[in-house]
Amino acid sequence: MKRPTQLDVARLAGVSRATVSYIANRQATSRVPISEETRRRVQEAIEELGYEPDANAQALRSGSTHAIGLILPDIRNPHFWQTADGVEQELRASGYHLLLSSADLNPEYGEDIFKELSRRRIDGLILMGASLFQSEGAQKTLSQLLKRRFPLTKIGDHPTIDCVVSNYQAATQEAMAHLLSLQHRRIGLIYGVRPPWDSLGTTDLPVGPTEGVDRLLPYQECLQAAGLPVDPALIVPCGATIEDGYQAALNLLKRPARPTALLVINDLLAIGAIRAASDLGLRVPADLSVVGYDNIPFAGYLTPRLTTSSKDMVRVGREAARLLLARIREPDRPRQKMTLPAIFIIRESTGMAPP
Repeated sequence: MKRPTQLDVARLAGVSRATVSYIANRQATSRVPISEETRRRVQEAIEELGYEPDANAQALRSGSTHAIGLILPDIRNPHFWQTADGVEQELRASGYHLLLSSADLNPEYGEDIFKELSRRRIDGLILMGASLFQSEGAQKTLSQLLKRRFPLTKIGDHPTIDCVVSNYQAATQEAMAHLLSLQHRRIGLIYGVRPPWDSLGTTDLPVGPTEGVDRLLPYQECLQAAGLPVDPALIVPCGATIEDGYQAALNLLKRPARPTALLVINDLLAIGAIRAASDLGLRVPADLSVVGYDNIPFAGYLTPRLTTSSKDMVRVGREAARLLLARIREPDRPRQKMTLPAIFIIRESTGMAPP
């Protein structure tokens, strides 16, 4: 069915197309007097036909689409749903709409999404995930946007654009101190991203931005500070799904000298790890302690409830949206950086190391 036009509305209401345009776009003024009777007929015709003003035409007239883009690393993880929720809450309160995309933890796909959104008629863009900036193509797109003074905000640190920073370094130190105080000496790490070293036989520090380094490095440093070896065999990289966490935990827990505790890079993978422990007849926390990250909504309702860390991603999303809207209003203001702390939350999934 053909989309109704202003001309269709004008014919039904018995007025000119210009009159419809003034009323539909709320442009009627004292210079363009329109009677209440005419306004009523036009509104009734609009409702009868289901007419909607053309968004592109409105954007051209006003110079604004009132739409903001958001690129998340992975739409499957509830941690990122919370981010999108916070962004949308703030945008909605300010009369903006959200255009959401996911990079699917794939740098090449993320580069394509970044490039595509940068070409769309949107008022600004919020970016999340270090992998978005790792390719030459993404850097070129970023450079072009900066030259255009296009409003950008990053969730995560960045040297040149507005950003909201919250990392798990201090929370990981607390988590490791907690596990060590419970007498755990073999602590495994399920590292749900590509490892930042060439092989599992070395623990060379990563170069450049890599997801999860705020958990990997404190894990290594805390072991060394406690006089314990950093055993690469206890660090298992995997994918981003619950099944990946499940398989990585099976890998670690089937070993003769299995770990007594697992640090898992996010709660989604930790859920898979707890299932793997149960399938092997291990009790959490009596036989195995499990620590996750992100404090997704499910974490407090598992049996046992999951010990985890939280960045409060709803708040992070809201603050990122506020920074972007402020940049839209004041394009010349200095670069802004907001730092929000993460907190460590002790629940039921951690306990004393087994004898």
